[in-house]
Formats: sequence, C-alpha cells, structure tokens
Amino acid sequence: MKLTSCLERALGDVYLLIGKDCPFLLRDLLASEQLAVVFGQAVMNLLRVFIGSPYGLNLRNVLWHGFASPEEIPAKYCAMLLFLTAGLGQLLQTHLLQSKCVLVHRPYVIFMSLEELNVFPDLNDETLSIAEELVKLSSFVLKTMLPFWMAALSAFKQSRYADCAILLLPQLEVGLRLLFTTTNKCPNRLLTAEPSALYTTFDEMLARHLQNEEVNQLPAVLEEPAMEFLWDFLNHQEGPRIRDRLSHGEINLEVFPREVANQIVAFAITLLCRFSEEDMFAFKEHMVIKPLMNCASCYRSRFHPISRLKKKVLECMKSIHLWPELPTVPEEHVEMIKGLEGNIGASTLILMTSEIISQLQQYMPQNCYCSDDPINSVLTERLLIGLCETRICTLYSPRPVLEVLVILRKVSTQCHQVSDQVITSTELRFKQWMNKTLRSRQRHNYLRMLNSIRFLSPVLRLILVLITLELINVHLVCKKNPFDYQQYLKFLKSILQYTENLVTYTSPEKNKWDETVELTKKTLINIRKISDRKLMLMQLAT
Repeated sequence: MKLTSCLERALGDVYLLIGKDCPFLLRDLLASEQLAVVFGQAVMNLLRVFIGSPYGLNLRNVLWHGFASPEEIPAKYCAMLLFLTAGLGQLLQTHLLQSKCVLVHRPYVIFMSLEELNVFPDLNDETLSIAEELVKLSSFVLKTMLPFWMAALSAFKQSRYADCAILLLPQLEVGLRLLFTTTNKCPNRLLTAEPSALYTTFDEMLARHLQNEEVNQLPAVLEEPAMEFLWDFLNHQEGPRIRDRLSHGEINLEVFPREVANQIVAFAITLLCRFSEEDMFAFKEHMVIKPLMNCASCYRSRFHPISRLKKKVLECMKSIHLWPELPTVPEEHVEMIKGLEGNIGASTLILMTSEIISQLQQYMPQNCYCSDDPINSVLTERLLIGLCETRICTLYSPRPVLEVLVILRKVSTQCHQVSDQVITSTELRFKQWMNKTLRSRQRHNYLRMLNSIRFLSPVLRLILVLITLELINVHLVCKKNPFDYQQYLKFLKSILQYTENLVTYTSPEKNKWDETVELTKKTLINIRKISDRKLMLMQLAT
C-alpha cells in the first residue's frame, strides 16, 4: 500500500516533466502518452496490469479499499512491484541524461493547525490494550481482517503513525461497508471489487442516497456526530482528507503526525464499541473508553463551510476588538479630526448603524441589548460567540445554502482584511507622527483615517452580526421563491462589493478615507431597505 501511493506520486512528478496538469486518477496517469515517452509503452502496460485497471490485478484499489485480507495478496506481487519500481528508476535516469531535464518532486502536504484536528484525548497504553480486546470481540471487524487491526494498533504503540493510519483506514471502510450493506439490505455489495460493478466505497457509503435513489440508511444508524467526523476527516475540501492524501502519496510518511493517527484510532475504538453483537456495556463504561465515547457523541463539524465561516467571523471580531487599543494622536489634535468631517460625518453613520440595530433587535438574543448604547451592547464578541454556538445542520447542504455560504465567507474574509489594514496603517502612521516624519498631506490623511475608524468599527461589527444571524437561518434560503432568492443573492453580493471596495480604499496604497464615508452610507441605506422588505433569512425564521 505504501509502495503504490509513493509510486503514484513519483509517476506524477515524472509526468510533469512533459505534461502540464497531472491526471487525478491513477488509471489516467498510467495510460498517458507522457509516461510512455519516458518509460516505454511495454513497461506502462505492465504497471497497468498490476495497479492501474479494474481489468488487471488492480492491487492499489483492492488493498486501499479493504477488499483483500492479508493472506489474499501473494508476496510475489509485492516483490514484483519493488523490482519494477527500481527498474523505473533506471529508465528515468537514462531519460534525464538524454533530455538534460531535472526531476523536481512536488512538496508534500503539511497538516496545518493540528489543534483543530484534536477531538479525542491522547491514547495511552491502557486504552490501546483494551482496544486490542475490543477488536477480538466486536462484530464491526471481519475476522479475516483481524491481523490488519492488530498490526495497526501495534504500529501506533511503536510510533509508526503513518503505518497505523494506512492499515486502519481501509479497515474502517470494511467495517462501515459491512454496516452499510446490512442496514440497506444489500449484502451482495459487501465484497464488490469486480471490473463489471462499482466498488462500495466511502463515497457511496457517506452519500445521502443510494444509486437507485433510495435514502441511504447508514447516516441514520451512524448518527450525525459520527457522520460529521467522517466527512471532516475524509471528504471536506478544507479538512485533512487523510485517506485521499495518504493513498495518493501526498504526505511524507516519515513525519506523519501522532495527533492525526490518534484521532483515527480513537474514532475506530468508538465504532468497535457501538456496533457489535456482543454486550459492550462494561467496555463503554470503562474509565479510559467513556471519555472517547463522550467526545464522539458530541462531535461537531470543523471543516464544513458553515464551521469555517463561524471560525472566520470570530477571528475577525477579535481583530476589530483591538481597534480601541490602537495608538491615537495627542489630545490637542482631536479637534482637527472633528473639523475634517464632511457632509456625512462619522456621527451620522454611527446613528444610522444604531437605527439598523434597533430594527434587528427582535431577531437577537434579548439579554444583549441596551437602549442607551445599542452599538456597544449588541455588536460584541460575546454575542457572536453565543450565536456561533448554535448548532446548524451541515450534512448534505443543498446547493442554495452552499451558494449563500460562499458569499458570506468572502464577506468575512474582506472584513478581516480591512481590520488588518487599519491596524497596520494606524500603528505605522502613529509611529511616523511621533517621529515627525509625516508630511502635511500624510498627517491630514492619518487624521481622516482616525475619523473613519470611528464609524468603520461599528459598521464592520454590524456586518459580522448580520452574517452570523443569516448563517444561523441559512437553511431557510431553500424556502425562498426563485425571484426572492435572486434578490437576496443580489443583496449579499452588494455587501460583498462594499467590503471589497473597503479593502481597496483602506489599503496603504490608496488611503481613500473620505470615500469610505459615502460608500458606507449607501450600504447602510441598502441594509435598511432590505430589512424593511423582510428579505433577510432571520426575518423568515419568525
């Protein structure tokens, strides 16, 4: 399994010597003219027989999808692939000498933000010993596959974390396939690995519907937390996509993180406990297993677009909350700022923002409002944290929901960029002011910026609260008729356009602070108009 994944990655690197976009599917890669040029057609045909076609041995897929038990793959197949790989190296060396090319290997994928992947507590030897007992008892494990499970747990104990994941992921697929075929009453799909039939893989098992359009029963049996974990770790584009990346050779096996292997093993233990014909009560209540079961039962998606938007909104609010701590000009220059206010000053925009908050108050938690200071009592980090705690269904989001999420995420990203630019510019200009290195025009521009910050802070915070309130009710977008849906998208895109313009105007290169005033006024008028027409999702909820 390790050889086929590393070989696929290396062949892709060779393909890129000649071709531009490396094929995603191994069978397309092996059938490419580019590789035939380097290695010769006869060699490529041999590779296709071993690893690249459902009509051959198809070793890569048969193993990675868990269709073969340990004794079903003869050692001679592995020996053949090893010698073949060495031969490929010799042929490549000849090609590189003749063509005077240099083979550049693509960089490995690196798991960022490992703390986001930490769901379960760290597994100790006691937990792993109990897991070994569970494997022998649980009906989730096919008895022919028992050696793979034991080898995976041994690999974890020996700190061979990539080996552990490589061995265990196909076995999770086998166990879920068994559950899938049982709950959907299609036992014939259990061992489908034939050229004439589609494999029963994670993709089908995690889907909402079966191929015959009937509802897949597995999600109801697994329940939402387990489904969300599987989608997070295997499918979501912004998640680790562990199985894909391991099987396609995108991860450096020597530095595979313990944290990731820990999550896979811990989740597997919870499935062993949950799905068994044996009475597992004693195991489930064991002091080292119970915390795992609790973590599994309350898991929420971390990599669905809904979850990513929540995270970005909170990060942006944290950034804007730094503004009051930013250095400002000495007191004697405050009057200069007031004198710079144009026809539509900061105070007018702050008043408009307060009026909109008053309009939307009924859609917010009632304990967060103070009529004396609506802006600072409502547009707070505390409110957003509370709203983001609201559970929103992430499984099988309809297309309109995903379209709305794309726009809302772009808006939050632009807001965050505006905040970062304001912080950077303010700190730089203040330093220059104190060092007396600002020219007269730059000083005036700096003062205009400080004036704009007074209204930009509440306006950006209002937009973040709006985004979050709409997010909580995002599934209601499916209830809109086509015309209202298009009008609603148009409104969201206008907010996006506003934030994009703000990014441009507040950039160090442009510094168009006066223009932000008129721009903001138009946007606030638009928000009020949409609110009056009751087009927002939060208004549909009532």
